[in-house]
Amino acid sequence: MRVVALISGGKDSTYNMMCAVADGHEIVALANMEPKGADELDSYMYQTVGHQTITRYGEAMQLPLFRSHIRGTPRLQSKDYQVTPDDEVEDLFDLLVDIQGSVKFDAIAAGAILSEYQTLRVLNICKRLDVQALTYLWQRNQRELLQEMIECDVIAILIKVAALGLSPQKHLGQKLADIQDHLLGMEDSYGCNPCGEGGEYETLTLDCPLFHQRIVLDEVETVVVNDDTVAPVAYLNPKRFHLEPKKGFDGRQSQFACLQKYLDILTVSISRSIHRKGLGSCQNFNE
Repeated sequence: MRVVALISGGKDSTYNMMCAVADGHEIVALANMEPKGADELDSYMYQTVGHQTITRYGEAMQLPLFRSHIRGTPRLQSKDYQVTPDDEVEDLFDLLVDIQGSVKFDAIAAGAILSEYQTLRVLNICKRLDVQALTYLWQRNQRELLQEMIECDVIAILIKVAALGLSPQKHLGQKLADIQDHLLGMEDSYGCNPCGEGGEYETLTLDCPLFHQRIVLDEVETVVVNDDTVAPVAYLNPKRFHLEPKKGFDGRQSQFACLQKYLDILTVSISRSIHRKGLGSCQNFNE
């Protein structure tokens, strides 16, 4: 199928794209919702930290990138979603309607892992657009997922921390591979989610096998939201960044060819996904 990938800049949407391609689909466009007048929004639906770098994702993947501002708010906060004027979900729906006018697609890829709030809203949108939802990470074991992402060279850094055990000074900017043991230890000690599904941290993907060029951060600003001594909240605000060619990368490769090295891992990952049992389809979920 031809797929529009919903991207936040985080590791989950990146890895979900890789699973979709490994499963035989083609990413034909990227879609992103960006904040208006702020860097970090109190949104249940969207990650907005690091939004500045999203401008380079289309070029990095050699794909059209469609963006729109988040104008609405989470007006309907119940788990199940019905069309609600001025809700932030309608901003995404409107963007995808616009994309349908210029790009033919059959499915939407979304990287939600545990959030029913996000997943049910994406599936609601899919049903209204008459397309499929590709949600390979849905309800996956987070320890397994984190390991798979690292083994598949998803190069992502912590761009926000908000949990006991994470320090802005020590952990912001660290790569997943370098902090993996610490994240697993946080689960053992405090019950934290290894993939950050409880809001413990957010990530920014700088490179992955689908990128033709990698993103390099030249200058970042640390923004402290809450300097609590137990669980401080802070994030990195990218100020300057650029794309860097990847040595030995053949830009003419197909998306699937880019993943050849990782197909064994991705095939196992896809087999573990309940998406393959039909639960990722809007026809079989929330009806």
